[in-house]
Amino acid sequence: MRVHHLNCGTMAVPAMNLVAHCLLLELDDRLALIDAGYGLGDVAQPSRLGPGRYATFPVLDKAETAYEQIRALGLDPADVRDVVLTHADLDHAGGVPDFPDADIHMTSAEAYAWLHPGRQEALRYRPAHHAHGPRIVEHTADGEPWRGFAAAKPILGDSVVMISMPGHTSGHAAIAVEADDRTIVHAGDAFFDRRQIRGGFPHPGLVAFEALIGLNKRQVMANHGRLKELHRSGGESVKVINAHDAVMFREMAGS
Repeated sequence: MRVHHLNCGTMAVPAMNLVAHCLLLELDDRLALIDAGYGLGDVAQPSRLGPGRYATFPVLDKAETAYEQIRALGLDPADVRDVVLTHADLDHAGGVPDFPDADIHMTSAEAYAWLHPGRQEALRYRPAHHAHGPRIVEHTADGEPWRGFAAAKPILGDSVVMISMPGHTSGHAAIAVEADDRTIVHAGDAFFDRRQIRGGFPHPGLVAFEALIGLNKRQVMANHGRLKELHRSGGESVKVINAHDAVMFREMAGS
C-alpha cells in the first residue's frame, strides 16, 4: 500500500496555521481516502459552508481539494471507491460529493447525526455534503481490542481499522492504517495540537477551540490519555497524527 498525505484545506485562523490532513491510499484494486477535507463545491460556492462559527476561515483553494490533488498525482479520481470519515464536520466531509461512486464509511452514530442533525450538529455539518445521496456504510462501535483500545474493527481488509473514539462528536472515530513498516493512526479531531500527546504546552487558542466544539469534554480528555499512551508505547512503528496540526502534516508529508 502506498500512502499519500494531502492537505485538503488550509485554514487561516488568526495566529495559527491549520490544515485538513487527509490520507490517500493506493490499494491493490482502487483508491481510498481517509477524510475528504473541503471539496470542489465548497470552493465554487463558499456560501454553502454558511456563516456558522465552525467554518474556521478556510482558504478554499481548488488545487488543495482531494479531487485535484489526486489528478496531480497522475491518478484517476474515479478510482476512489471508499471514503472513510473520522467524522462529518464540514472540513472533513466537504469533499464527499466529489466522489459520487464511493462508499462513505463512518460510525452509525456519526451517520445518524450527519443525516439528522440536532441543534449543535447543525453548526458543524452541512446538508450540501450529502445532498447527492451517497452510499453510506455504517459501522457499529463494537469490535475487538486493538493496542489498548476496547473496540476496533477492520473495514477495508485488515489494513484499515476503525477505532471508536467519541467525544469530539457523538460518532467520532480514529482510523489506523497498516502501511508497510509502520502504523499510521489518523485520530481526526480527537486532539488538536501535537503537544497534547507528545508533551509540552499546546497552543491556548487550539485548547479553547477544542473545548468550544467538543461534544463531551470528559471523553475528549480520556481520548488524549489513550492516544498519548499509544504514542509513547508505539515508538517509531506507530505514528499518531491528527487532522489540523500543520507541523504533523509536514513531518508525515516529508517522510
